[in-house]
Amino acid sequence: MKELIKSELQYIELTENVKIIYACESGSRAWGFPSKDSDYDVRFIYLRPSEWYLSIFENKDVIEKPISDLMDINGWDLCKALKLLRKSNPPLYEWLHSPIVYHEDSGIVEQIRQLAKASFNPRSCMHHYLHTAKGNFREYLQGDFVRAKKYFYVLRPVLACRWIEANNSMPPTEFEKLLALVHDEQLLSAINELLNRKKAGDELDSVPKIIEINEYLVQELKFLEELVKTTDKPEPESESIFNKAFRNILEDVWGKNFSR
Repeated sequence: MKELIKSELQYIELTENVKIIYACESGSRAWGFPSKDSDYDVRFIYLRPSEWYLSIFENKDVIEKPISDLMDINGWDLCKALKLLRKSNPPLYEWLHSPIVYHEDSGIVEQIRQLAKASFNPRSCMHHYLHTAKGNFREYLQGDFVRAKKYFYVLRPVLACRWIEANNSMPPTEFEKLLALVHDEQLLSAINELLNRKKAGDELDSVPKIIEINEYLVQELKFLEELVKTTDKPEPESESIFNKAFRNILEDVWGKNFSR
């Protein structure tokens, strides 16, 4: 499958006239709890030739391919990525630290990771994860029977918030690393049982509500609502830093003539 994905990325470079500088897996496979029928969520960052950026008109800054049963593949132009990075965009942070990487121009991507580290905004990221957790909890975990696999889509962002509180840094992409924050043995046992079933390929459809996990999530969501209000919100990094980084990367990729 990895070779098929690499081949698709090469085809995109050829047909779109772009240079892909980074490509990775996102979503449940990167988080470590895919279902047996999960597709591949491939995300990438790309750069166009310099002339494209000199247009007086706004151009489309994403590449989106039709979603199939096997693959969901799309990417962001580097300019879009850097703008979102300055706003401390959690999905982009997760891309940059995915455990499954399909392509990486290491020197260039390391520059971007350093920018991500410098521009990390704890409150902004916590807001994102809390909003995700609340929405999924409200939609999927109400009633006496729930869609069991959706527990992970609430647990992960809740634990991500706790990681930010404890470490003042972007949480790891992998769910099992976040589980180190769970110290209640009974709760951890319930989560691990669910995780092992999911990894084994169980469908985990509608099941009776898991009391230990539900009670934990209710308490955590209430706590995090208050925590986010007092979390630091630093000023964003200067635009000039991002402009300089973009120009440096453009030159690294296309050369000093800034053209392909």
